[in-house]
Amino acid sequence: MNEKLFAELMQSAHEALAHAQGKQELRTTVLPPPPPPMDAAQVRRLRTRLKASQAVFAHYLNVSTKLVQAWESARRTPDGPALVLLRLTEQNPAVLLASYDVPAGVGRRLAAKGTRRFPRNGRYRSGRDQTPR
Repeated sequence: MNEKLFAELMQSAHEALAHAQGKQELRTTVLPPPPPPMDAAQVRRLRTRLKASQAVFAHYLNVSTKLVQAWESARRTPDGPALVLLRLTEQNPAVLLASYDVPAGVGRRLAAKGTRRFPRNGRYRSGRDQTPR
């Protein structure tokens, strides 16, 4: 065994023994409880509160549209970082929209226009009309 590793293990053992004897106080961190789960109705209500389609809502959360559909049809439930983000958005919708510089209430306009800003080939027609091909 490496001498440096052995020395670290011995130091840890001495610290554990000192703590068990009450001679040393160890640092503890209290973590917040996990957020409560969200059901399909809550996800749908949050999305409609943001006035966003499933596709736009999925884009905001950086998840697939199929995942949002699965949440809303109760085939899956949000978990992990997505659940935390949904709960934060539920408390303050501006948190989610601020990262995209989108004012509240324009989700429907984005959904109607589509989220793609550039054509797939990246080229525009020349001349006065600068619309994608």
